[in-house]
Amino acid sequence: MLQVKELYDAILNGNAKQAHAATEVALAAGADPMALISSSMVPAMDEVGKLYEAEEYFVPELLLAGRAMKSAMELLKPLLVASGQRMATRIIIGTVKGDLHDIGKNIVASMLEGSGFEVIDLGTDVSPEHFVAAVEEREPQIVCMSALLTVTMPAMKNTIEAIRHAGQRARVKIIIGGAPVTSQYALEIGADGYSENASGAVALVKNLLAA
Repeated sequence: MLQVKELYDAILNGNAKQAHAATEVALAAGADPMALISSSMVPAMDEVGKLYEAEEYFVPELLLAGRAMKSAMELLKPLLVASGQRMATRIIIGTVKGDLHDIGKNIVASMLEGSGFEVIDLGTDVSPEHFVAAVEEREPQIVCMSALLTVTMPAMKNTIEAIRHAGQRARVKIIIGGAPVTSQYALEIGADGYSENASGAVALVKNLLAA
């Protein structure tokens, strides 16, 4: 229906105000919140990822699309909670201890949420203990860690060890990313995967869940 297309276009074009308005119209017309997510928001963010990979979109476009998606989710989340519905997969994401950078993390979080996953953002400078507590409390399937500084990369290893010592490692898949991070480092510290960008992180999560 027209409202769904308007929501799709608003997210694709990074127009938060239009995304919010289109969602309001669709809900007033009786649209199901989960259907809006699956039929317009997820396809829109998938297209954003493809445009980024094709170098037609860049970081600013990703941020705007993520902001537009969040403006729609602000209306949908309370309705999903009230109805008892939830996303099939829950993901915890955060920038590791000692690192205050969040742009890359925010883009990944937006892309994941726009792809239909429930995302819990722990923020920046997240200690291993905070990750462990979040895994215990929120029971995610995936944990994502980000680091932009070489000196904070060891915190990723420390966090994985803390999750293992807490007896939680078998419960979650762990992926890492950030400018200085490599696939080799992911192997060395026992992570389940690595991605160099947001669209790759979405694909990695889907592959891990399928496996």
